[in-house]
Order: sequence, then C-alpha cells, then structure tokens
Amino acid sequence: MKPNKLIVLLSIFLLLNSCVSMFIPEITESQDLLVVEGLITDQPGINTIKLSLSMPLGKRADAIPLGGCSVFLSDDFGNSYHLSENKTGIYVTDPSEFCGIIGRKYMLKIFTNSISSINYSYESLPMEMLPVPAIDSLYYERETIEEESEGIQLKEGCQIYLSTHDPADNCKYYKYDFIETWEITLPYQDVIYRTCWVSSDTNKIILKNTSILSENKITRLPLNFISNETDRLSLKYSMLANQYSLNEDEYIYWEKLQTVTQDVGNLYDIIPSSVPGNIFCVEDPAEKVLGFFSVSAKASKRIFIKDRFSGVFFPYSDLICQPVSTGGIIPGLGISAWMIIDGSSMRPPFRVYTYNQSCADCTTRGTNVEPLFWNDDK
Repeated sequence: MKPNKLIVLLSIFLLLNSCVSMFIPEITESQDLLVVEGLITDQPGINTIKLSLSMPLGKRADAIPLGGCSVFLSDDFGNSYHLSENKTGIYVTDPSEFCGIIGRKYMLKIFTNSISSINYSYESLPMEMLPVPAIDSLYYERETIEEESEGIQLKEGCQIYLSTHDPADNCKYYKYDFIETWEITLPYQDVIYRTCWVSSDTNKIILKNTSILSENKITRLPLNFISNETDRLSLKYSMLANQYSLNEDEYIYWEKLQTVTQDVGNLYDIIPSSVPGNIFCVEDPAEKVLGFFSVSAKASKRIFIKDRFSGVFFPYSDLICQPVSTGGIIPGLGISAWMIIDGSSMRPPFRVYTYNQSCADCTTRGTNVEPLFWNDDK
C-alpha cells in the first residue's frame, strides 16, 4: 500500500473513532416547568398531590420537589378543602374532612411564589368523578416459559388476568394499577431476620377503552406476567389490583403518556412536555404545566397465589465459610461479614459467613412486619 493512501486511511480511522459528545438541542421553553401528580378517589383515606419542578433536558436526576405552596381542592357545591404539606412537595388531604363523591366535579388550585420572582397560581379544569364498576374476577393461569428437556429444568411463570363489566354503561374508559407483595424466607437459621415481605408498585400504564365495543365488558385483561426470573412465586404472592374510572380527556392523556414512556423512541419522537394536561397557569395561560389532576372512582380486588412453580429464581448464594476465630471478618477482604450458620457447638466448631447482607437480613429487601391482609385468604 502506498504511503499516501495509508495516511488517508489512518486519518479516516482516527476521525471515526474520535470522542462523541452528547448533543442537547437548544429549547426555547422554560426548563423549570411545574409538574403536578395527583389523584383523588371516592375511597376513605389520604389523597395526595405531588408538586415538583422538571429538570433541564439532558439531566439525569429526579425532579425537584416544590415546597411552600398553598394547595386547595374545591367542588361544584362550593366546598373548599386545604391540603397540608407533610413532606417537601407532598400535599395531602385530611381524611376526616375530605372524601371524593361520585357525580361531583373537582378543581385543583395551587398558589406558589417559588417559581421565579412572580407569585404564580395554577388551576385545573373541573373534573367529574365518574362511577366505576366492581372488578368481577382476578385470576391467574400457569404458563410454561421453557419446556423440560434433557439437562434442562421446566421453567414456569404465571399470567394474572382481570375481568369486569358495567351493565349501567357509565364507565367507558378505565385505568389500572396494582401493588405486589410476596413473602421471602432466608434458607438459613442463624440470621438477623429470616422472614420478610417485599412490596412493589406498578411500573407501567394499563388502560382499557370499551367505548368502541358493542358491550361494556372487559374479559381476560392481562394485568401482570410474573416470570421465573424473580422470587415472587417462591412461597406466597399477593396482588391488589385497582380499577379507576376515567373521562375521555384523561384517557387520551394517559394513552399519549403511555406512548412516551413505554414505546421505543428516540430524540425526535413525542416528548413528555408535548402531552397536554388539564392544569394551566392563571397569570400566563401559555405556560406549559406537566402532569394531570386525576379524579376517579376506584374499585379494588386482591388475589393470593400459593402454587409451586418450577424453575423459580433463587437469589441466595455466594457463601463464605470461615472458622470461629475469624470474629466476623473475612481474611484478605477487609470487610465485615454476616453470620448465617452458627456451628460453634459442633466438633470441630465452625461458622458460615456471607459478604452479602441480604443473605442474613431480609429487611434489606423488605419488612419483617407481616401485612395486615396476609392471612385474608384463610
């Protein structure tokens, strides 16, 4: 190869392998937009409104909680309810004074001087609380993930389904979420806490529209698939499913947000700030406000699963066995260890330690306080 050609090729190679810098496009909109997350229902208990400021594009951080605001709910009967701030940016109702009523319309009002130097106020559009039917059934079906074959163990999971119907045809738009709780028991006796319960909230948007169906009926809605790659199905599992009524505008909002958060996209796809909500700035209606003030009736149902499933993930391993004389320190590693087996009364005496605290203390993953509902299936 001629020297000149070699130099050209090397130059192209160096250019292609040079550092790539992040491209953050210039944007004209404010970088500290108000974000409102709130839901009020017809169920007893606390209702929460969360206020925060959005982060600039390109920042990898949570939104900044917005404290010091005055937050109110009002209805079409002339009632007004003040929400107290129990944590920075978290505003809650007094359950002894407020509970949503089906058929009434509610507005959210926010007063703050925390955004720039102007006292801004924000209001939501009036939102009617529509009725929601009861959940007819919540059930699961065992599913085979991988068939058993020579040298391969059968792997199973389960799919949880929901069915409901509204004979009065009052609710046509539905939203769902759920809370999972499962029991874990460490396989070792001499640990700090052996049995715990782990809980997890929904991490996806689940919607259903029956307005286009001939019958207001939902059958076999796939709510959640539990694979064998977690230990949720190892002992006992429970899910509390919640069903909410939506009006058409809110359904459209959540549908667009679903596209933003769950579809595979890129820089030039729809972005969250382009999803219009139902909250506006009184002083400057052109200002964008992110989020939605939700008003929904709520129906709930719980399921328990105690079946045994093949091939379920077992997370406890990486044990290190040391003599009694180590005193809880693993030689050569310079770190503390947690004892899981005490064989000091054996001959010869021994103890087994682990460098993974979760193998000796289940509270690193959950709570050792049994949930009040845990035995409701008995």
